[in-house]
Amino acid sequence: MASLRRAYPAIEPFASGRLAVGDGHELYYEISGNPDGIPAVFLHGGPGSGASAQHRRLFDPETYRVLLFDQRGCGRSTPLGALEANTTWHLVADIERLREVMGVERWLLFGGSWGATLALAYAETHPERATGLILRGVFTGRRAELDWFYEAGANRLFPDRWENLLGPIPAAEQDDLIAAYRKRLHDPDRAVRAEAARAWTNWESATVMMRTAASPSGGLAGSVSDATIAFARIENHYFFHDLWLEEGQLIRDADKLAAIPGVIVQGRYDVVTPAITSWQLAEKWPKADFRMVEGAGHAFAEPGVLHELLEATDRFARKLG
Repeated sequence: MASLRRAYPAIEPFASGRLAVGDGHELYYEISGNPDGIPAVFLHGGPGSGASAQHRRLFDPETYRVLLFDQRGCGRSTPLGALEANTTWHLVADIERLREVMGVERWLLFGGSWGATLALAYAETHPERATGLILRGVFTGRRAELDWFYEAGANRLFPDRWENLLGPIPAAEQDDLIAAYRKRLHDPDRAVRAEAARAWTNWESATVMMRTAASPSGGLAGSVSDATIAFARIENHYFFHDLWLEEGQLIRDADKLAAIPGVIVQGRYDVVTPAITSWQLAEKWPKADFRMVEGAGHAFAEPGVLHELLEATDRFARKLG
């Protein structure tokens, strides 16, 4: 990934394992960096994607001891795509179990997009466990945020790609795309699930970067993998259930972060999680250092966003080291 040019080397984990968390779920986790370093946990986005070696490169391996894991049903965790016992609050409990595996009392939380949602949910539940938060492209699951991306808002900027998202859905069901896609992502026919997953994933891929190379197919071409179907099913599952959060809960309860320092990095032209949400969070969280990045969209690999994220992990290294 060319835009990771200033990131740290992608060193290999010094420990990895699988953690049984109940209800048939096993989480894959790995720990990299300095075994005696500052403890941190990276929370991947989605919901439904997974952690990767690229995410290790956001932390100085000489300074940090970083735990990455694949959330329930994601990546290398099993069973792939499982929706049972898979909610925000199951994941908050999983993070606590992983903290105990790490053997630390407190740690730095780093999350972007859905990872930021999860970091906020965890820190507001267990503020005594957080030494700090680094958040990118904050998403809090409010109805207005979901409506922007799946009803009216982002479609006005990407009308051509929006037509591709509408394509598999009859006109009579287009007033609730999340529910319409849920029906198809649960269809017993894999071909139906695959086509729904393709369209769902392509819409997100089309909007995540400030500049996206045009593709004749509009996104994913060829066969659709089980991992792509799992991603779409899990993400849709969370959005259908409003992330198991009360409306506005994470910003309402931001006072619980009062003693926790944080950095919020926001792309000015982020179409997936528009800047208003991170701005409103920062207004309720005095210890948050808000960084608006001009000329940037949603993805962590946007050059300006990446620069601010690396600066944030470096500043916390000086503060916590």
